Amino acid sequence: MKDWCDEEGAKRLREKISAYWAERGYEVDVDLIDAGFVPAMRSARTDVRSNMVNGMPRRRIANESGSARPSYRPREQREATA
Repeated sequence: MKDWCDEEGAKRLREKISAYWAERGYEVDVDLIDAGFVPAMRSARTDVRSNMVNGMPRRRIANESGSARPSYRPREQREATA
């Protein structure tokens, strides 16, 4: 059984997440945060944090043609500029 909570496991998980979304044309920032010793786990823990929202990436890789999503503007702003 793999341990994703220790430092090595968190690094492997970071690489898997980054590679998965890069293959699909998305840029995902994944950071490792050392949480230190956790008494409930009886070990040190490393957290994996990303810039994804609800498990989905926020932006495509910029150098692909037609990949950039348009920025969101509320309806009132779109009508005012039209």
